[in-house]
Order: sequence, then C-alpha cells, then structure tokens
Amino acid sequence: MTSAAVLHPAATTVAELDHVLRRGESALRATAVPGGELVVPAAHLDGFDLRSWARDHCEDPQSRGRLRRVAGRATLPVRTACCVALAACTTARLTSAEARDTAVVIAGNNLALSHQSRAADAYAADPSAIRAGHLLDCFDTDALGAVGEVTGCAGEGWPIGGSSAAGTLALIHATRMVATGQAPRCLVVAPVNDLSPVETSAFVKAGAMARITAGGDATTACRPFDESHDGFAAAHIAAAVLIEPASHAYRRGIRPLGRILGSGTGTDGRRGTQPDTDGQIRAMRAALSDGCLAPSDIDYVNAHGTGSAIGDDSEAAALSAVFGTVEGAEGTAGEGPWVNSTKAILGHGLGAAGLVEAIATLLQLAGGYCHAHPQLTKPVRPDLRFVTDTIARTPLRAALSNSFAFSGINASLALGRTAEESSP
Repeated sequence: MTSAAVLHPAATTVAELDHVLRRGESALRATAVPGGELVVPAAHLDGFDLRSWARDHCEDPQSRGRLRRVAGRATLPVRTACCVALAACTTARLTSAEARDTAVVIAGNNLALSHQSRAADAYAADPSAIRAGHLLDCFDTDALGAVGEVTGCAGEGWPIGGSSAAGTLALIHATRMVATGQAPRCLVVAPVNDLSPVETSAFVKAGAMARITAGGDATTACRPFDESHDGFAAAHIAAAVLIEPASHAYRRGIRPLGRILGSGTGTDGRRGTQPDTDGQIRAMRAALSDGCLAPSDIDYVNAHGTGSAIGDDSEAAALSAVFGTVEGAEGTAGEGPWVNSTKAILGHGLGAAGLVEAIATLLQLAGGYCHAHPQLTKPVRPDLRFVTDTIARTPLRAALSNSFAFSGINASLALGRTAEESSP
C-alpha cells in the first residue's frame, strides 16, 4: 500500500486519522433521524462541500476544476470517492502515463440510499421534478466513471459489493490483480455509504444499530466487545489506497505505508444476518496461511467489532479459537495479540469500513501502538487481550484486519510493516 487518503468528520487526512487514533476519543455525535423521533449515535459529513475540500486539499488548479466539473452535482458517495481518489493519486505522484494503466476498484454497494429516498419522495410529489441525471445517480457505477475521469485512471474497472466486507474484498481483489500481473497498480476507493431513514430505522429495529435517548451521550453509545454493547453507530467514511509493488513507489520517491501479507475470504453459504463463527475462523486461518504466518506472528487484531451483541460474541469466539489464548491468573487476559475495534472511535463506515480500518491498522503498526477503546470496561471474554481505555504502546510486527458482512461474507487481511521497518 503506497499511498492512502481518508475523509471522515474527524479526519480529512491520514495524519489527522493517526492523531484521532492516538487520542482514542469517540468521534460520534447524537443524530436525529429525519421523519421521526429516533436519535442515533453517528458521524456524518453534514453539509460536505466539495469546493471547500478542493481548496483545502488540492493545490493543482486544473485538478480542482476537473473535480468540480465531474463531481460537483453528483451524489455524496460519488463526491467523496472522487476527493479521496484524487488525494491518493496525488500523494503517490502518479504520472499521467502511470494513471492510464492503473486499475480502479470501487468498494461498496447501495451507496446513495439517502439520495434515492429523497428522489422517490420528490417523484411522488411531482413526477416532472426528476432530472435526466438521475440515470447516473441511481447506479453505483457512477463512482467508477467519475473517479476515472477525475484521476485519469483508465485501466480495468471493478465495482465490488459485499456490504460491510466490501472494503476488504476490494483490497483482496486489487492485491491479486497486481500480484498476478493483471494490472501494474490498482486504486481502491471506498465511497461514503449514505443510508436513508428507512435503512436506519430497520437497523435499529433489528437490534443491529445503537440508539440513544434525546440528550444522551453519543460518544459512549458504541461499545464493541463490552458486555453492555447494544449496536453499531453509522459513519460517513470514504477512503482510497494505491496498491502496487513497493519498487514502483520507491522509484517515484514514495515510501510505502505497509504491506499486504496475505488474505482469506469465504462465505457461509446461507442467507441472513446471523454470523457464523466457523466461517470467521476459516477466513482468519486462510489469511495466515496465505501470508505464511503462524498465529504467534500476529501481534494485533483490528477486529470487525461493530458493537452488536451477536456479532461481537461470534467474533470473540473465533478469535479465541484461532489464537488459542489461555486465560491468565485470576481471569486476566492471556498473551495473545492485542485486540481492539476502530469502530468504537470512528463509527461503522459500512462498505468503507474494511478499507479505512486497513489504513488504521498500518498506522498503528508503523507507530507501535494500539489505540484505546474507552467504552470497553467489561470485556465479553476474559481470554482475549483487549485494549481498553489506555493506549497500548508496543512494537508490532504483523496484524489481522477483519471484515464480516450480512449473508455470511467473511474476509480477513494479514498486514505488515514496510520491508525496511521489518528488518532487524
């Protein structure tokens, strides 16, 4: 991974993301759901302005103009995708010739549900109000075309769904393309997933999303792996990374962020929202095997950890099975890898979650720390080495980053530091 870019209400650059993680404070805020009295914890890009982002983050006037022309009237997911894609390509110092050969993978599906909901309401009120441009807005492929035009990347193009596992699946696909020579490099972009009030209400009713009372504390509402967990908090997150051989980056004077050592993915072969511990075990073990790693080589796990009771319990059982942690004296955690969940701080980016969490994992590997989880006071299992309310500062060699999704999609990445950092 030779460059990265992020967009989140609390972090608009990778350096800011690193700062947020080191600080270990929740970025969630109380958010009223339109059309009712429901209040949920969330991190939303309310009032996101593309022109302001371009002014603050894009120095090249031609790139700013192209960004405004291509994405100025697009949906929020497409606008955010174009911003992070442009930032990642600029950081990577890609030439125009290199960009033309660069493949693009868009992570996520059903990206603009909020826009679709508003469009349906507008049509119901006045059918003549719908503009022809809705033909682009209603398809996720708009992000692929817009990113290509903004960045100049014109290699293979792949929209990859997968719900909450989409970001990790996109990284796996990109890595395979580059490793097999199908593409010299691949830009992976995860746009914001913008839920409508319909999906938000359904998540709450299903017990998957947390809710709070009016005036409640949103910062403590998402509690992955705590006995009091009661659901996830949605976040507007966009991210982009460039995957290529490290030698290519060094020739351009770029120092890679880290390495993808291995990957594992599979499905449970059934419909529904119920997680499957065995499927999660298989994905993690496949990632270790693909990276020629033993469980003892992993110092840190960035867990999927959404904060839903059933999901956390399943993943905790899978982690215990893979790493064979042994309960310490008087019920204390054993000496397995450190475990935390970035969703406790940033919220759940849905399709973008796996991508931003891979970036967060590499930042922690490079920085020698595991971010705190201030809401974790009563862990669901005593045999796992959870990071709680204090940052863990420790040398880290390799990590796993997990993403698990509805319909039994399981994906895991083994990540490592750059080659020179890993040398004795």
